[in-house]
Amino acid sequence: MMESAWLIPLFPLLSFLILLLFGKRLKGASANVGILLTLASLVYSILVLFQRFFEPTYIKKFDWLTIGDIQLTAGFEVNQLNALMLFIVSLVSFLVHIYSKGYMIGDERYPVFYAYLGLFTFAMLGLVISPNLLQTYFFWELVGVGSFLLIGFYFYKDEAKAAAKKAFIMTRIGDVGLFIGMILLFWETKSFEYSAIFAAVDNGSISSSMITLTAILIFIGAMGKSGQFPLHTWLPDAMEGPTPVSALIHAATMVAAGVYLVASLFPLFLASPTALLTIAVIGAFTAIFAASIGLVQTDIKRVLAYSTISQLGYMMLALGSAGYVSGVFHLMTHAFFKALLFLAAGSVIHAVHKQNIEEMGGLWKKLKFTGPLFLIGTLSISGVPLFAGFFSKDEILVAAWTGGHPILFLLALIAAFTTAFYMFRLFFMVFTGKPRSEMENVHESPTNMTYPMIVLGVLAVVAGYVNTPWFGTFLGDWLVDGNPALRSAHVEGPFWIMIAATLVSLAGIFLAYQIYYKRSIARNWLSGSGDTLHTILTNKYYVDEFYQMTIIAFTKGFSHFLQFIDVYIVEGLVKSVAGIIQGLGVTGSRMQNGQIQTYGAVAFLGLAFLVVIYALTGGYLK
Repeated sequence: MMESAWLIPLFPLLSFLILLLFGKRLKGASANVGILLTLASLVYSILVLFQRFFEPTYIKKFDWLTIGDIQLTAGFEVNQLNALMLFIVSLVSFLVHIYSKGYMIGDERYPVFYAYLGLFTFAMLGLVISPNLLQTYFFWELVGVGSFLLIGFYFYKDEAKAAAKKAFIMTRIGDVGLFIGMILLFWETKSFEYSAIFAAVDNGSISSSMITLTAILIFIGAMGKSGQFPLHTWLPDAMEGPTPVSALIHAATMVAAGVYLVASLFPLFLASPTALLTIAVIGAFTAIFAASIGLVQTDIKRVLAYSTISQLGYMMLALGSAGYVSGVFHLMTHAFFKALLFLAAGSVIHAVHKQNIEEMGGLWKKLKFTGPLFLIGTLSISGVPLFAGFFSKDEILVAAWTGGHPILFLLALIAAFTTAFYMFRLFFMVFTGKPRSEMENVHESPTNMTYPMIVLGVLAVVAGYVNTPWFGTFLGDWLVDGNPALRSAHVEGPFWIMIAATLVSLAGIFLAYQIYYKRSIARNWLSGSGDTLHTILTNKYYVDEFYQMTIIAFTKGFSHFLQFIDVYIVEGLVKSVAGIIQGLGVTGSRMQNGQIQTYGAVAFLGLAFLVVIYALTGGYLK
C-alpha cells in the first residue's frame, strides 16, 4: 500500500474538482461526494499506517527539473511521522465532512463549502507526504490558500473578510522566513531533499552559524502557521469561518503544519542548541500568554482558539526541549480532543444560536450527547488522569524538565493550571446552572453531527494509552525506530512530575468549580477592587492595537509617500515629457502648411545651421 500512498491526497482533490464543476447540479449530494472520497483517503491512510508498522520507510522520487548539475525531484515519502499524520489528517477531515452535512445544511453555498474542504484536505495531505522542502513549500502555500477560502466563506460579512485577509497576510509573513531558510539550505547543500540536508548537517558541511540561522528562519515559518507569539493574532479571528472549519484548521491540520514542519526537520534543529532554546522559549511564552487571555474570553469559539494557541505552544516547548516524541504525541492527542471540543461547541451553537457563554447555561439536561462529550474533551485537555491529554502533557513536562529548562517547566505547569481553570469555566458556564437568556426549542444535534463527536470522544480517552508503560511506550519507540538522533530525544522523567501535573490540573478545576458552579468565590476575585488586569486580558494585551499603531501605520504612511512620489513626481515628469513632445509635434504639424515659401525658409535655415556648425568645428566635422 505504501507504493500507492500518492493516491491519498488525490481523492480530496478529485472531490474539489467534481464539486467545482458539477456542484450546482449535485446540490445536497455534494456532501456525499466529499464524504465518500475523504473516506477513501482515510481507508488508504489506515492501510499505509498499518503497513509502516512492519516495513521500512518508502520513498518514491522522479526527476522533475535539471539545471546544470542541480537535480530537482518530486515524489512522496512514507515514514513514521507522516504515516501517523496521514491518518490524523484524513480521520479528522472525514469526521468534519460528516459533521458538516448536518451543520451546513440549508446554506446556499453548500457545494462550494465542500469543494473548499476538499482543496484544503488535498493541500494538507500533499504537504505531509512531500519528500523535500521545495515540494513541501508548494503545498504549504496551498494550505494557506485553502484556509483563506474557508475562513472567508461568509464573505458577505465584513468580519469574515477581514479575518481571511489577516490570516493570509500574517501567515505569509512567517512564510518569508521559511522561504529564505529553504533557499539558504539549498545554497549550502545544492539540494532540497531532506536526506541531503540531514547528511550535510551530520558530516559538518554546514557551519554551525548557518545551521542556527536556517533553523530559526524555518521556525519563523512554523510560527506563522502554528500561531506562535507574535504571529498568533490571526488565529482567534479565524473563528469567523464556519465551526467545522475551526475544527479542521485548529485541530489536526493547518495549525499542526508548523509543528509537523519542525518535527520533520528535527535533525537540523537538534544540531543547533540556540535554535532549540529559541523554540522552547517562544513555545513556553506562547502557552502561558494565550492561556491567560483565554481566562476572560466570552465567545465559546474564541476560548477554544486561545486554547489552541496555548497547546501549540506546549508542542513547540516539547520540541525545543529536544522532546521529539512528546511533541508529536501531544500533536496527535490534541487533534482528537480539540476537534471534539470544536465540534461540540458547534453543536451548542447549532442548538442555541448563540456564541456568548454569558448568555448560556443549563444545557447539560437539554443536550444529552453534546454535554458529556464536551466534558470528555475538557477533561482531556485539562490533563486529568486516564484521559489522552494527561499522558501527552506529562511527557511535555518531562521533556522541559530533563531538557534543563526549570523556568520553562514552571511556566508549563502554570499554563496547565490555567488551562484546566478556563476550560472548566467554559464548561460550567455553558452546561450548568440556569439559562441566562431566553433559549427556545433547544434540542440535540442530528446524528450526522453527534456520531463524529462520539468517535472523537472515544479517541480523546484512549489515544494516550499507545505511549504508556502499559503498552510498552509503543508510539514513542516506533517514532524513533532506526534514527539514533531521535532516540536520544526520547527520555524518561521522575515520577513526581506526573503528580505535580495532576495536582495543578485538579487545582484549576477546583477553583473553576468554586467560582462558576458553587459561586462561593466572586467572579471578580482576580481583579479585586480594580479592573486593570481584566481589561488588559480582555483586550488581548493590546497586541493588535500595537500592530495598528506601528507596523500597519508605518506601512500605510509609506504607501501614501510612494503614492505622492508616483502622482506628483513620476507621473508629473511623465506628463511634462509628454507635453513637450506633444508641443513639438503640434509646432511641426503647423509648419506643414503647403506654402513653398515656408519650406524654402526652413531649408535655408537648416543649411545656415549646418554651416555655422561646420565653421565652429574648424571644418573637421564629417
